[in-house]
Amino acid sequence: MLVAGIDSSTQSTKVVLCDADDGTVVGTGSAPHPPGTEVDPQAWWDALQRAGDRLLDRAAAVAIAGQQHGSVVLDSEGQVIRPALLWNDMRSAAAAADLVTELGGPRWWAEVTGSVPTASFTVTKLRWLAEHEPENAAHVARVLLPHDWLTWKLMTSGGHGDPPGHPGPHGPETPRSGTTEPVTDRGDASGTGYFATATGKWLPEVAAAALGHEPALPRVAAPGEAVGQAPGGALLGPGTGDNMAAALGLGLEPGEVAVSIGTSGTAFAVTAVPAADPSGAVAGFADATGAFLPLVCTVNAGLVLAAAAAMTGTDLAGLAARALVAEPGASGVTLLPFFDGERTPNLPLATGVMSGLTTANGTAENLARAAIEGVLCSLAEAVGRLGGEQRRVLLIGGGARSPAVCALAPGIFGADVEVPAPEEYVALGAARQAAWALAGTLRPPAWPRPLSRRYSGAPQPQVRDRYAALRAGTSSWAGGVPPPDQRGEPGL
Repeated sequence: MLVAGIDSSTQSTKVVLCDADDGTVVGTGSAPHPPGTEVDPQAWWDALQRAGDRLLDRAAAVAIAGQQHGSVVLDSEGQVIRPALLWNDMRSAAAAADLVTELGGPRWWAEVTGSVPTASFTVTKLRWLAEHEPENAAHVARVLLPHDWLTWKLMTSGGHGDPPGHPGPHGPETPRSGTTEPVTDRGDASGTGYFATATGKWLPEVAAAALGHEPALPRVAAPGEAVGQAPGGALLGPGTGDNMAAALGLGLEPGEVAVSIGTSGTAFAVTAVPAADPSGAVAGFADATGAFLPLVCTVNAGLVLAAAAAMTGTDLAGLAARALVAEPGASGVTLLPFFDGERTPNLPLATGVMSGLTTANGTAENLARAAIEGVLCSLAEAVGRLGGEQRRVLLIGGGARSPAVCALAPGIFGADVEVPAPEEYVALGAARQAAWALAGTLRPPAWPRPLSRRYSGAPQPQVRDRYAALRAGTSSWAGGVPPPDQRGEPGL
């Protein structure tokens, strides 16, 4: 039998069709999403239809993994009120700071929800909406995450069960409030800021404190539960967040850490106990299997490399080639890659900083190497924040396809790095969850672990030290919270 996994990410929708027994990929599809930090959810649905064409109708089960934190706000008729504010929209930075102060401080948030919210978290989007768009906020009856909304659309767009909703601004397949119940999973729910990760329960009073009234929240499905059916009768898994799906697709085990270089950068590990970091650096998420997934996220990763390539008049392949020619440390050039504000450390108004430039070292090769080293140093600091002994480092994401990133990573991380064969691991994780829902077992199916290539290199502590010194000197003026006259505006 075949199962389908869907990755609805910031930039695109990707679909993989797999053998349910061993995860062998037999078909793929993709479609782009519009750019920006707020998006009409209908664009995701349209992309899903295009990417899944001639694939989804062959699947016995389907599951969706989505970008975390995005806020899909619906009125009492189930209609989308406004474009969804995404995780990388920094305009709610002041709202995050206010909520942390109002509801007991960082320790309270860490102990109760597992995380100290930053501008990325859904709860801060609700507060921003209440403060800046009160009329829209007043009409919010339900809040869903991106993957919740897409799963609901599949359940109510002609699949088994209640009929689809009445015609609305997005056509006759718009879900209707009061039909099939929306669902989520504990993994994606743990990124909202109004979910008690350790106990697996919603905190509706926190959502109400942010929005001004209590919205309806989706039912939290059990891991691997079949939550409904899609058009054609395919079973639907509960779905999850993109990072949780990546861990499931990789078969990540305790003692291993995955570092993903995509639009954002993440470092995450599977643990048996929940995290509660009052510093806010570690997000205490749940995973998709019933365990926990402490995670450190950086806003800046792959887009920094793309920007550096453009600024030096080349493409990503050219950037890699130039970086490999330069010596370790880029002859003293250091880049702080906070181009679009930063989440870890929490500096939403920060900008990129390049230090150490001279007429002698200001070459395209050194600039390329400094860009890659800067992104890797940021992610190496993220790994360090997770703590514990990590016996295996896995490097994934689009950035892991760069030969320079793979070659430089061991020196920056100070350890060998394994790079699994390029695959859509978020979509594969969703497909594995779909196979789990189809099997009805207590644990997900034991798909073979991906083949990987090991990279080694001499440690480069001097590069890390120079980066840390630049970051420490910059943080004092980069600003963790926007000044009063800039509150509510997008981060610079």
